[in-house]
Amino acid sequence: MLSRRSLLAAPALFATPALAQAWKTAFPELTFAIVPAENASGVTDRWAPFMAYMTSTLGVKVTLRVANDYAAVIEGQRAGNIHIASYGPSSFARALMTGAQTEAFAIEVNEDGTKGYYSVFYVKKDSPYHQVADLRGKNLGLVDPNSTSGNNVPRFALNKMGITPEQFFGRVVYTGSHENAIIALQQGTVDMAANWWNDESESNLMRMERKGMAKYGDFRIVFKSDQIVNSPMAYLTTLPAELRTAIRTAALAFPQRDRAAFDRIYDGKAKPWEPVTNAAYDPIIELNRFVDSLRRQRG
Repeated sequence: MLSRRSLLAAPALFATPALAQAWKTAFPELTFAIVPAENASGVTDRWAPFMAYMTSTLGVKVTLRVANDYAAVIEGQRAGNIHIASYGPSSFARALMTGAQTEAFAIEVNEDGTKGYYSVFYVKKDSPYHQVADLRGKNLGLVDPNSTSGNNVPRFALNKMGITPEQFFGRVVYTGSHENAIIALQQGTVDMAANWWNDESESNLMRMERKGMAKYGDFRIVFKSDQIVNSPMAYLTTLPAELRTAIRTAALAFPQRDRAAFDRIYDGKAKPWEPVTNAAYDPIIELNRFVDSLRRQRG
């Protein structure tokens, strides 16, 4: 397997002018899509410098698409309309399971060098709830059916607790994004909300606090999952090999080429992306299959 250093250094990986011209003619514009984690303007602000960098480096326009839901990214890659995507682990696994010809090439790396995160359940700090069992008959906020930390891991964890969400809770609400889940909890639409959490210094809730949207101290974690493999970036395997090489090389070089722009994506809370393969997400495919079996049991 090629290391990140060899990816950046090996001259053979760069397309010859003739090959590059061939794929540039076939693909004069590339679409890069992102699953929704926050509001669209926030995603655009974070990723716009990367789009500009990729456009400049590849020599073709790279357009950002902020999807309305996770399924839109999956369907877009299945249809071949989305060339590059930033997924959550479960949505990437779902894409593979449903026939999308996609391949992971880069993985997010946390500030401490780890490559995993957690699903948590938040409640309001001033609420009387201290464990999941306290919330019988209350409302649960999930994120999206294809969200790892916002649906699949929570459902797996609840099943281990002997809880069927649609029977135990008063309502199960899909909020559409991690930010919306916190907002629903703030407003009292739900009494407990699933979300992603890296550690005490970084999470969706911490990002929202930095943007003035929420206060971390207003909430309490009542459940934290086992670690989940971090999110991948993936491209279509149907793209010419020379184009895939160019995308991979450019993306992995980005943190070194423009660290300030890279830090903008993660608020300075991440290390450079590292190479990854589809095999890293085999456990997530199994998780998806288990959650699918729970859905079939509900009828």
